[in-house]
Amino acid sequence: MSLEFENTKSLNGNLWRLVPADERQAELIAQRFGLSPLVSRILAARRIKESEVNDFLTPKLQNLMPNPFVLKDMEKAAKRIAQAVVEQQKVAIIGDYDVDGATSTSVLRLFLESVGVEPMIHIPERDEGYGPSKPAVDEFVKNGANLLITVDCGTTAFEVLEYAVSQGLDVIVLDHHEAEVRLPKIYAVVNPKRLDEENSVEYLKYMAAVGVVFLTIVAINRELRQQNFYADKAEPNLMNWLDLVALGTVCDVVPLLGLNRAYVRQGLKVMAQQNNPGLKALFEKAGITDAPSAYHLGFVLGPRINACGRVGDASLGNKLLCAKDAFLAENMAKQLNDFNDKRKEIEGYVLLKAIEILEGTPQEYPIAFVAGDDWHQGVIGIVAGKLKERYNLPSFVMSIESDEVKGSARSVPGVDLGALVMAAKEKGILTKGGGHTMAAGFSLNEDKIDEFRKFAGEYVLERLGKEAIVPVVEADGVIDVSGATVELAEELSKLEPFGAQNNEPRIILPQVKVSKATLVGSGGHIRCFLSSASGGNIKAMAFRMADTEAGMALLKSHGTPLSVIGTLRPDNWMGRRGVQFIIEDVKSSYNGHLE
Repeated sequence: MSLEFENTKSLNGNLWRLVPADERQAELIAQRFGLSPLVSRILAARRIKESEVNDFLTPKLQNLMPNPFVLKDMEKAAKRIAQAVVEQQKVAIIGDYDVDGATSTSVLRLFLESVGVEPMIHIPERDEGYGPSKPAVDEFVKNGANLLITVDCGTTAFEVLEYAVSQGLDVIVLDHHEAEVRLPKIYAVVNPKRLDEENSVEYLKYMAAVGVVFLTIVAINRELRQQNFYADKAEPNLMNWLDLVALGTVCDVVPLLGLNRAYVRQGLKVMAQQNNPGLKALFEKAGITDAPSAYHLGFVLGPRINACGRVGDASLGNKLLCAKDAFLAENMAKQLNDFNDKRKEIEGYVLLKAIEILEGTPQEYPIAFVAGDDWHQGVIGIVAGKLKERYNLPSFVMSIESDEVKGSARSVPGVDLGALVMAAKEKGILTKGGGHTMAAGFSLNEDKIDEFRKFAGEYVLERLGKEAIVPVVEADGVIDVSGATVELAEELSKLEPFGAQNNEPRIILPQVKVSKATLVGSGGHIRCFLSSASGGNIKAMAFRMADTEAGMALLKSHGTPLSVIGTLRPDNWMGRRGVQFIIEDVKSSYNGHLE
């Protein structure tokens, strides 16, 4: 299959590209597994081997869960935590204030509570900073802790964790963030991104922290079983906490490959049972009535739990997810909803100010780099993401506090932010920092802002050049409207859960005629019907597009052929078995052909 396009932008200013795929491999997959050419092509393009197709389409923990001891220090960590359980020692947990941190803390806490240990919990507020701190350690020591476990943090917290050891604590890190060559001198560091990991199970390095924690409780549970700990008591059902594992995995935007797919697929089934009082209350406050999907986790539940760490009480997410009382859970869910509304208001203010700065001042480098002294640090990550989407450039947003500057960054393909931040830290420009390829957080002194602007700008310039970056929208395939059937939409749903490195497939419908285009709702949405010369016809929606060139083209096409790109989804509203196309972009008629 090939599609020839003029090298022109779409009406929304994007270039369209067909994702390359090994067409021969796609044919082999189609023949062996009885899949449609489009779905087979998508699997081939995502480099899913024939031997991996079954695990990809029907991911099961029993097939994808490795021996936890394949990770360095895991056996040591599991035995030490099991010892704390058997001897009823006091355990302390420090987590992060985002969704991955809240779910990681909650899974470990719920497991320990199920085996008779009530852990002490500390989730740092934003102004305290990311990760463990000496005051938190001192408080734990004062309260008699024997064992400190950090989740979703700690891999590079050398000074604080070694201080904790000096205070008599055994310290275990359960993390997934980038590691340095050296590790803290503590009891154990379980992190699939340790530089000395052998990576014999490749997909483990994709895990969110909550995935690492779940693998750890599997190991601890096995150790307790071997020690005959459950001889006179019921063994906990670890599967009950996969709803939290799924939530943290999706919200931390880690690749939904390998074990992560099994975590999320099974976790969504557990979540649908609504056995967790906190999640059930949050579902009700968010108005979710459908069966949960990865979309609900990432865009409905996740932002509400994140909001408490951004503009409210950072520990509230963990408290909600571990709540046992429905009334208390309902009150906490309402608080999270309120925090989320407050977050949106603050975010809107900071975004507006950032755009005013960027569009009111000539920019020397191909980056969006802004700072403000009245910007709430809890929303700078979201604003950085929105600036990246608006300008298609790496974005750096900083909140200037009284003692230091705290920043967050989001990237575009071709710029590794984790490496950038580490390099700036090594040069002494940043005081703290870390992150992933596409997202990072950092701290610096105010007098270093201009130096960091120059460093980041030159770093990006070297990798991207001076040419304006034209955003590219990638399509997984091209079909005629007549091929956009209910059966195809249902087959595409087998590729769920969708997320990082397994995006919902985008499809091009070429040369369509638009009819009955009307505005619906108050958000600038457009409803229409698409048809082709072959006689196919499909209902379509274009959300928040009325004030764009693409939206105007849909509303005023008057029968002129257009090409659209978007997603094909089942439409089961009111119990019917239908299909609809969600339009993301529009292109004028082109001199191309479909083969």
